[in-house]
Amino acid sequence: MAFTGVDFFGIDGLLSEEERAVRDTVRSWVDQHLMPIIGDCYVEGRFPRELIPGMAELGLLGANLPEEYGCAGLNNVAYGLIMQELERGDSGIRSFASVQGALVMYPIYAFGSEEQRRRWLPGLAAGTEIGCFGLTEPDFGSNPGGMITTARETADGWVLNGAKMWITNGSQATVAIVWAKTGALDDAKSVRGFIVPTGTKGFTAKDQKGKLSLRASDTSELHLQDVRLPKDALLPKSGGLKSPLMCLTQARYGIAWGATGAAMACYDEALSYARNRVMFGRPIAQTQIQQVRLADMLTEITKAQLLALQLGRLKDAGTMTPQQVSLAKRNNVDMACECAREARRLLGANGILAEYHAMRHLANLESVYTYEGTHDMHSLILGEAVTGLAAF
Repeated sequence: MAFTGVDFFGIDGLLSEEERAVRDTVRSWVDQHLMPIIGDCYVEGRFPRELIPGMAELGLLGANLPEEYGCAGLNNVAYGLIMQELERGDSGIRSFASVQGALVMYPIYAFGSEEQRRRWLPGLAAGTEIGCFGLTEPDFGSNPGGMITTARETADGWVLNGAKMWITNGSQATVAIVWAKTGALDDAKSVRGFIVPTGTKGFTAKDQKGKLSLRASDTSELHLQDVRLPKDALLPKSGGLKSPLMCLTQARYGIAWGATGAAMACYDEALSYARNRVMFGRPIAQTQIQQVRLADMLTEITKAQLLALQLGRLKDAGTMTPQQVSLAKRNNVDMACECAREARRLLGANGILAEYHAMRHLANLESVYTYEGTHDMHSLILGEAVTGLAAF
């Protein structure tokens, strides 16, 4: 299935020539390389690692970071369009690129030393190094400040102990950004970030089994038992819970675009199917109930596109706030879940088959609805923003 695009409000005209070129290049790559295999990968529960070199060659990893570190140096709207097009293919593929760029490369760039940047960023951009982000723990998801992973300073470095869960890329990563408390367990201000090569003694990762969502993505548990690191493993500019939350803001920004891409894919498939599926002597696209479905999907996608674009312009201007990102992530993922569900219903029984895409997107988006801050947590973030009163 080739994507024809959804642009009811002429949003193309609001993009620069470079932004359109980036989007079209990634769209073509997704159509050519990802779409022919993604259904099988999902059924098999396999992340298509063979696509990593192509993603790196196109500059999709850490695309909005500076060129001096081997990155593409694109603006944030172009970066968002990359996330949109990758998730048009599959949420798991966008998750890979999002974690690599926003949750591994960004903290090294933002909180690392110049030596750390030059050591790690070029390899991560080239895909020769794969990263993961260790924040969430088995008992601490929405409350990351409650983490119990510790980093104890020694004469010659650090010793880390703890466990992390729901870690994208964990089992294939060569390096992990691990967040741990350097002080008392009740002191969230002592949270610091560490660069942990995954070959370090005491570090283990195992795949999360039994997933019914994001099946074409690696999801892992990390275990750290007396993991000894040198002093320069510490990200020197990290400090407090605000540091990992800044990383999550970067990732959530990409999700707001990516979820819109998944919704666009579902709409495109539903429209094509409705035009070609004949029932009672006419295409189902000629029935009122399916036209209402398509009109609702188109309306919500268009609103989400405009929301993501304005968010990108604010990010490029340096005025974007985390609360604005929460609004966009919350709205666009919820919208995409509804579009995927309605597309699946329009396709009828065929909608559950892997050769179509709506059911896969629907299952994937249930995870996206939960991760990087649940829908409910973003509701409370917005509630605090407008009332000035924290409900959590």
